[in-house]
Amino acid sequence: MTSTTPSATDWRGRIPLLASHIPMNHCSQAPLTDLTRAAAERYLESWNRTGMDWDAWMEEVRRAKQDFARLVNASPDEIAVFSSVSEATSAVASALEFTHRPKVVVSEAEFPGVGQVWLAQQRRGARVVWVPLRGGTIDPADYDGAIDGDTAIVSACHGYYLNGSVQELKGLAARAHARGALLYADAYQTLGALPVDVKALDVDFLAGGCLKFLMGTAGIAFLYARRELVESLYPSVTGWFGRTDPFAFRVNQLDWPPNAARFDTGTPPVMNAYIARAGMQIVAEVGLERIRACHLLLARRLIEGGRARGLTLHGRSEVEAKTVSTAFVVSDSHTVEAALRARGVLASARGPVIRLAPHFYNTIEDVDTALDALAAVVAGR
Repeated sequence: MTSTTPSATDWRGRIPLLASHIPMNHCSQAPLTDLTRAAAERYLESWNRTGMDWDAWMEEVRRAKQDFARLVNASPDEIAVFSSVSEATSAVASALEFTHRPKVVVSEAEFPGVGQVWLAQQRRGARVVWVPLRGGTIDPADYDGAIDGDTAIVSACHGYYLNGSVQELKGLAARAHARGALLYADAYQTLGALPVDVKALDVDFLAGGCLKFLMGTAGIAFLYARRELVESLYPSVTGWFGRTDPFAFRVNQLDWPPNAARFDTGTPPVMNAYIARAGMQIVAEVGLERIRACHLLLARRLIEGGRARGLTLHGRSEVEAKTVSTAFVVSDSHTVEAALRARGVLASARGPVIRLAPHFYNTIEDVDTALDALAAVVAGR
């Protein structure tokens, strides 16, 4: 891959940031495109022109749910909308009772915003058991000793935020279900980077946001809740949009929709729904299979190029077992991130590593430039 595909070439001309920087930080934040900017401006124009158009705005939120459902092969009535994955996780956790099944099995690869939600459930009787990281990844066999008849739910990220290592969710779902437990998956790092099919994976819940590989913005996230489960769950993290008819304004009545809308909370993030739809449109237009093929090439170049430059890889070197996100061990990741930014390369610092995460529009030349800059910064040049 010495240049971009035709579709990627088209999109490079629609990302203004490329005039001054090389975005390699999709594990943190996607750059603005002309399409996402136009979506934001469409909302702002509506707000400016009419002052308030809740019917149109709620329709945009409904369509965003529909687009997310299509992305993960779910039905729209299995999707709820939130402002963050932390909020989505809290809503799911609040719907569980831990009297008869107190155990929550959590992988050490979880993002803190998810893992900490489960820790907070200890005040409600939950007992959190951690599945350890080994060499920057999770050994699936380690779940066997943790999941038992006391387990209410297993929480497992699809992709590890630190180095892109991917967990095989279908097998984990089978492990959990065989013991009567549910499976909650955080797919923030994989949505838009590789195909995600909630039915094929057999997960019970899956959450993710739009600011990374889905080419959107922060402040909006979605939750898939398996249809067969929802009517038995009553989240105490709730709000007026979690009612059968929010606009009935029945303050003294707590009724529940028969679908995932019961997980909705307060006023949805309307402007962010506009932007999220535009980002998901980009991913759909390029195609997830094409994106994944591009990512495999770029990840291989990152790993091999990093090795050739004397950089220390964190985690797996098998590109098929990870996302495109590639982490290198550095002594002061935030200082390295700032130094790379000064050289026109946008990377992402996380603890002991600096992460490089290109997307479908990035080129081999982008990767090589980023690796050269990183090697120079690490060497103090």
